[in-house]
Order: sequence, then structure tokens, then C-alpha cells
Amino acid sequence: MTATVFIDGAAGTTGLEIRDRLAGRSDIAILLLEEARRKDADARREALNDADFVILCLPDDAAREAVALIDNAQTRVIDASSAHRVATGWAYGFPELAPGCQDAIAASARVTNPGCYPTGFLALVAPLVRAGLMPADWPVSVNATSGYSGGGKAMIAEFESGAGSAFRPYGLQLAHKHVAEMTTHAGLTHAPIFAPAVANAYRGMVVEVPLHLHALPGKPSLTAIEDALRTAFDGSPLVTVASGDVGAIDIAENAGTDRLTLRVCGNAAAGHARLVATLDNLGKGAGGAAVQNLNIMAGLDPYAGLIL
Repeated sequence: MTATVFIDGAAGTTGLEIRDRLAGRSDIAILLLEEARRKDADARREALNDADFVILCLPDDAAREAVALIDNAQTRVIDASSAHRVATGWAYGFPELAPGCQDAIAASARVTNPGCYPTGFLALVAPLVRAGLMPADWPVSVNATSGYSGGGKAMIAEFESGAGSAFRPYGLQLAHKHVAEMTTHAGLTHAPIFAPAVANAYRGMVVEVPLHLHALPGKPSLTAIEDALRTAFDGSPLVTVASGDVGAIDIAENAGTDRLTLRVCGNAAAGHARLVATLDNLGKGAGGAAVQNLNIMAGLDPYAGLIL
């Protein structure tokens, strides 16, 4: 049976990534609105209610509005915005994050895609909290840098015109909308200090969590941290724990793929660790995650159409 999919916001950066991954598949049929009808409220409502699955690639308020337009019990939704990432009744669409996550996604009518930054952060931190290596009330900071495609069409145009800087920290008031998502799904008591930045690279992302291992209860070693991550993601085709014995890490390491790579780097003698995740902000951080969730919800091969 072919599943019908309507991508609301198919002309945007994430929407195009999703369409590329779904192209040519015989088990998926994409419902498209002609350009002239994309902003027609009645046509959009009809498409939202006719599809088996709707993927929302919209600003937060528009995503909430789209969900409200669905008036049947059959249409299932994947929201790629941040509108529902800590909302009651929505499954969190990170299948590898914890035992039971994939089953929850498969059974849900409403699934929220993780944010790109939280994907890297949660992969590094949630397993440590779950394993008891990091207390839930531990003060955590996260430094992260994304390619400029994460900023949407305006930022893409700015950087591609040559006006963008090599490196630009932002979110300096420490009130980024991803913080609630990071806190909730990592199982933390206190919000992490989140220091995001954008680099002059189209796609790719580096997310880093520094830790004073000597200050943590139990003083876990670098090996213990790495073992916890390996155990958490054992068998995953997308999430890999690689050696932390490297001289440098490229922001574009996983660009153009749907992979997520984790490393535990640091100085064992000093008891200092740098936990590092690399992913594509448009892949595992956006379009690839949406397609993976769609596959799971539709009962298909979870990795169909993904770039491994």
C-alpha cells in the first residue's frame, strides 16, 4: 500500500531536503499543491486532510495553525518546527534516544522532529543521565556551531552574497527556544547554558559538551563515558561512537548525510572531557529525521531513502 504525504512548506530548505529523500519511492506518493494554490486556505485544508501523513516545514505559529486545520482522526502529523517539541500528546521523534522511543513514534498520530542542536546535545547527555554518570541537576553547558543553511532563506542569501562572517555567536541572552527541549528530553533539572553560533559553511554542525569528570559523582573516566554512549547506540546504522583520539573535527564531517557521529575527547590525567557530536543540520537535524520518522510511522524500513 502506498502512503500519501503532504509536505506543508515543501518549497523551504527542509521541505526540499525531505522531497529529495522521498523522490522515486514506490511506497510513498507526495501530494503537491500548484504554486498558485499554495496560499489558498481551502486548498491547503483539503490537502492537510486528504493525506495519510502531513510533514510540517513551517514557522511555529503556522505549524500550530496547520494542526488545527486537520479535522479527521486518520491524518498523522510530523512537525519539523519547534512548536510541539515539549507539548503533551506528541511523541519525540528521535528513535535512537532511549528504549521505547521508536515504538512510541510508530504508535503516535503526532510526532515532533527534534531540533538540530538538541539532536547532538541529547545524544551526548541523555545516555549519561540515564546511566547515572551525570546527575539530573548537574550544571551543563553546550557550545554548538551550525552551517548557515539552518538560518533559512534570509541567512542563506546573506552568506552567499559574501556578507556573512566566518563565525558568528548568537543567542547571547541565553533564552534560545531549543533550551526547553534540551532540558526536558535529557531529563535535566536545570536548563543548560546553550552557546550557539553560525559558521560560513552551508551545512554541517558541531555540538560540544565540556565536562569536569573529576567533579562528577563517581569521577567517571573517559572510557566509562564512551562505553555508556556505545551501549546507548549499539546497533544503530545512523548513530556512531567514533574514537576520540583525533587532532581536529570538521564541521562538515557528516554534511550531506543523515548520520550522527559522537566522540569522547579529553585529558584523562586532568579529568577533563569534551563530548563532541557532528551531524548535518539539514539531515539528521531536520529532513533526514522527518523521513526516518515517516518510515517508522508508516511501518516501512526505517532507513529507506536516508543517506547513510
